[in-house]
Amino acid sequence: MLTFEQAFERLLAAAQPVAETRSLPLTAAAGRVLAAPQVSTVASPPLDNSAMDGYAVRVADVAAAGTRLPVSQRIPAGQVGSALQPGTAARIFTGAPVPPGADAVVMQERCAARGEEVVVNHVPRPGENIRRAGEDIAAGAEILQAGIRLRPQDIALAASAGLPELPVYRRLRVGVFFTGDELIQPGEPLPPGGIYNSNRYALRALLDGLGCEVRDLGTVPDNLAATREALRKAAADNDLIITSGGVSVGEEDHVKAAVEAEGRLDLWKIAIKPGKPLAFGEIDCSIDHDGGGKAWFVGLPGNPVSAMVTFLVLVRPFMLRLQGVTDVVPRRFPLRAEFDWLRPDARAEFLRGRMTDDGGVELFPNQGAGVVTSLCWGDGLVLLRPEQTVRCGDAVSFVPFAELLS
Repeated sequence: MLTFEQAFERLLAAAQPVAETRSLPLTAAAGRVLAAPQVSTVASPPLDNSAMDGYAVRVADVAAAGTRLPVSQRIPAGQVGSALQPGTAARIFTGAPVPPGADAVVMQERCAARGEEVVVNHVPRPGENIRRAGEDIAAGAEILQAGIRLRPQDIALAASAGLPELPVYRRLRVGVFFTGDELIQPGEPLPPGGIYNSNRYALRALLDGLGCEVRDLGTVPDNLAATREALRKAAADNDLIITSGGVSVGEEDHVKAAVEAEGRLDLWKIAIKPGKPLAFGEIDCSIDHDGGGKAWFVGLPGNPVSAMVTFLVLVRPFMLRLQGVTDVVPRRFPLRAEFDWLRPDARAEFLRGRMTDDGGVELFPNQGAGVVTSLCWGDGLVLLRPEQTVRCGDAVSFVPFAELLS
């Protein structure tokens, strides 16, 4: 079996970002992947400006608290005042440029207006309450690196730098379908032997969260011809095809044979629990089907917890790399185990856990591969190495779902 690390590296080695890019206005760029580094067109702030509502003064003119100064001008944000004359103060507001000659701003709470004068009840330091030009962003500085998923704060930074739009990779196109005559859609009567298709809805939600364009082909009948036709249809206009279940070698498992007929398939046994089987390959109809499509293929396990865990720890990083994201490795945090784990597995284990208020992590009692409630109860995964035992109080590695679901 492949180790988790080997499978992870193989997937990333295969992934190349989609080629097409486009420029989007800032209002539409959040969540997209930046395709090129960005440089600021301006310094921010462009001029020294006031960090407070108050009075701009010359420090030399305020030798002691209680100094009275005539107010020579009023400078609201968006206007530029004249040079500050010695022995005077300027009424100034947050964000307004500090007038030439002033070297401090005294906040209004430390001043008292007296007609056309102000009493300054504080001895300021040079530079007090002044935001210097370029202290946030220098003109010409690189502000955003290529390969990041743009967050609201990145959009704010781009706007501060005067950039009206950003170049981004196009959205990843993902086709999904599901095999199994036993699969029933929620809302329909459940016949004997039937099960509700939770994987369809989990996968759709995961893909939507990654910002993909999803083409859902629904449930495909359990026969080879229908499965091959679904693969050809999905490959026509998608970058990636994902299915769950049906990649074994049983008489009713037609996905493996269909993928091999329409392309190539590696059926990996990975030393992880849950999620041992993972199918990875490529559908290539570009030659045999009159210029048809070409797409990567991933076959997830059928058990719902196995499918989601495998997607989060292996398929998600592969998809992020296809989207152009540079850093695809989720952060891990050391937490104190609030449990004993004395029967380790030969495989790496991903246990559903929940953080405690005092820096520990506890486990859901039932770690079965079909126990969907464990995913809802938990807020992350405890990662155990092969053969790793744990006693209460030991440090364990924890990945929050917040690191895996965006």
